[in-house]
Amino acid sequence: MAAQRVRLPMLRCSWVTQCFIHWPYPPETVRRLLPHGLEVDECAGAAWVSLTPFVMADLRPHPLPAVPGLPRFPETNLRTYVRRPGGRRGLWFFSLDVTNPLMPAAQAVGVPYRLARLHVAQEGDRLEYTGTRCRADVSYRLAVRCGERITQPTDLDIWLTSRWRAYTRRLGTLWEVPVEHEPWPLAGAAIESLAENLRDAAGLPPCEAEPLVHYSPGVRDVRLGFARPAR
Repeated sequence: MAAQRVRLPMLRCSWVTQCFIHWPYPPETVRRLLPHGLEVDECAGAAWVSLTPFVMADLRPHPLPAVPGLPRFPETNLRTYVRRPGGRRGLWFFSLDVTNPLMPAAQAVGVPYRLARLHVAQEGDRLEYTGTRCRADVSYRLAVRCGERITQPTDLDIWLTSRWRAYTRRLGTLWEVPVEHEPWPLAGAAIESLAENLRDAAGLPPCEAEPLVHYSPGVRDVRLGFARPAR
């Protein structure tokens, strides 16, 4: 469950049709890309970088209810796992590619949103995600085959998908955004094809290790709190 309650959210939404592609990296490779005030959070002796394409649904300000016709659009994130010196764990986003032109307004607190042309298609247990960043030579194409539901997730499965705050940096200040939602219902998945240069654009080298892959139908009633200076 979430590490904290978000009793007064700024936004509420659902994250659906989500895929997780996780690569293990040497900690020093990721450490050099982090801002002052954040440390690499390691698991199984590695830093982890995750590509997470999904669909944002039911996005609205709190306390408005979810109703038919609310925004629904693809988003694709490239992230890593971090912690504060005091131990508070979270995510650091290298990029968040999105089709909604309003989302880049969050750059005011350092969220690295980028406008992109994104598409998600599903046929049976096969999913295809594609994206091209606007005004940049950055793109990806991913096809996965979904597998059986994971009824007993491993410690690593939980560690990679249970994060309850995101960190950003703007004008020398580190900010955190708390989040609350139900645990991700996870299934295994296999990559059929993957071509991308998002990691290269973020300053990451190729990774020789095979990625760990998850699929989730999604989580509902995600509660996103107000950004605040990190403690």
